Order: sequence, then structure tokens, then C-alpha cells
Amino acid sequence: MSTPNPAAPLELAHGPAWPNRWTLAPLTNKQSHADGTLSDDEYEWLVARARGGFGLVMTCAAYVSPEGQAWKGQLGISDDRHDAGLRRLADGIRELGAVSSIQLHHGGMRADASISGHPLVAPWDDPDRGVHALSTSDVQRVIDDFVAAAVRAEKAGFDGVEIHGAHGYVLCQFLDARKNHRTDGYGGSLEGRSRPLREVLIGIRAATGADFQVGVRVSPEGYGITVADSRALVEQILASGDADYVDLSLWDVAKEPRDTAVDGLLIDQYVDLPRHGTRLGVAGKILAAQDADWCLERGADFVTVGTAAIIHHDLPRLVATTPGFVSEPQPFSRGRLEQEHLGRDFIDYLADGWDDFVA
Repeated sequence: MSTPNPAAPLELAHGPAWPNRWTLAPLTNKQSHADGTLSDDEYEWLVARARGGFGLVMTCAAYVSPEGQAWKGQLGISDDRHDAGLRRLADGIRELGAVSSIQLHHGGMRADASISGHPLVAPWDDPDRGVHALSTSDVQRVIDDFVAAAVRAEKAGFDGVEIHGAHGYVLCQFLDARKNHRTDGYGGSLEGRSRPLREVLIGIRAATGADFQVGVRVSPEGYGITVADSRALVEQILASGDADYVDLSLWDVAKEPRDTAVDGLLIDQYVDLPRHGTRLGVAGKILAAQDADWCLERGADFVTVGTAAIIHHDLPRLVATTPGFVSEPQPFSRGRLEQEHLGRDFIDYLADGWDDFVA
């Protein structure tokens, strides 16, 4: 079987085919207004990637309930006031030929109470950090908030949503085998720890239309998750039909697992799994045409790009015209980033968060 070209379309079980295998990572950019509504800067940042040829254009993590807001300038999808901006964004992406998605997020204990005005919640108590354990009914409320946000996204005109089940946020916190010892069916075994994530997926599939796409982002390791557990979880999601794709946040697609007892590269623990019609993508340091080709040759269905998409809004087109294309090296001047349609808040965030990103 021949390896697909990154420029080849990708069919999914639900919704429109992606024009190619290049997807924009759900990048934090802190450009939304204080109330979570879309700003012009965030609109321009995302629409420019649609114009630049990305097959799937995804928003940053958008909070599904006010208590889940994790940073200043985060996009919201929890309230009617967010609807107009979301409609504008979905329309703008569609008009330029890309498929649109909004990533659904709840920070859990990684939310910021000083911004949200709500107490921190998580699967377990942490009095030293002011974190309160979610009751069983609270867990169901959080699940319902994810489902309601997906319905809101569909009504706004988005082609789909991605569930943020990675990076230590609330659904990932439930997966933490070190600390989630709940006895109400939402902790303990992998089946219990993964139940909130699975119920979100099942609920969204039931509440949205047949043409609505649902993806999920997963951390393969760390955050109290072993490679064995994440492989079993991914295997289950791929087989369930509840998601159209799984997006593996590897940080580096060529890295080895932290667990030295696991042989091979981290990517290799997943690409051999039966797909059952569900697609599998990978993210992490994809900076060149060769990197994308390597991921697809390894067995991935698509690639998710962050840094290279920041500095090249038209990365897919550059790769198509220059097969040996390699992204420009860091750091980047503010003027160069402005040319790529980043607003001041996004550039400030990159400058504050990484020593080598902004010159």
C-alpha cells in the first residue's frame, strides 16, 4: 500500500473531507477579549491559515464552562455572548476552503481562579492549592458542558470539534493513575479514569448531526499516564466509532518513550493499531516537508503543526511548491510575526513564554 502524500485529501467517517493532511495545531494565542469573545486579531490569525492552505484549521482551546478558563485572553464557547464571533470565524474559514474545528477545553485544577472568578475543581481535593474535588453530579455537569459546547459549535457553523483530553487539563486529570482514586465509577481502573472522556465523546456524537466531525487530543505519556494505558485508550477510541480522529500530542514525533522498558519510538506504539475507519494524527516538531512525509510513512494519517504554522501561514502551499522545504529557524522578529498575521498579544505571549522564539 502506497504512502499518502501530505497534499492528498483525507476522508473521515463524518463530515467533509479535509483538502489535505495538514492541520493547524490548537495553539494558545491569548488574543480573545476578556469575556472570551473573538477578537479581530484572533480572527485574522486563524483565517490566514485557511487562506494559506491548511486542510483543517482549529482554534485554540476554548473553555466550555466559566470555571474552566485557564488563561487571560482565552476563547470561550460557554455562553450566548460567544456565538456571534464563533459564527464569523466558522464562516471565514469555510469561505477560504478549509475545514473548521474548535477545540473544547476545561482547565480543571489548571484553570485560573483569579481570571474566572470560580473555585478550582478537579477529580480529587488538593487543599494546599485550593482545589475542590468534583462531586459525581459535578462530573456529569462538566460532561454536559462539553456536549453543550459542541452543539453550540455546530450551530455556529463549525464542521467539528476536538476534545482536549491532553496536557494535564481536566479530562487528562481524570486519566492520572497516580492520583485519581475515585470510587464512584470515574476513577481507579483505566475504564473508570477514562469514563469522563468517553462519555463526552458519546454525548457529543448523540447530540450532533451525522455530518459533524469529532476528534480528540491525547497525551501518550506523562500527567500520570503510562504508554500502556494511553495505547489501550487510543485502541478503544479507534474501535468505538465515537471519534473521527485521534490527535496524538507527542511533543516530538521522533522521540523515544520516557519509559525505557518500552521499545521503539513513541509514535510506533500507536500507528500499528487497527483504525476501524477512525483517523490517527501526530504532532510534535514537524518543521519540514520531510518530517510530514516521515510521519505518514510511519503510519500516521495526518500531521498537526504548531511552530512551523506560526511562522508560515501558507506552509502547505510552500511544501507543495518546494518539496525540500524547511521552516525558518527561530528566533523571529516581531515584524516577521506581524507579517504572518499574529497580533501583539500573541507575540507578547510567545516572547514571555519562550526564550528563543521572538528576537
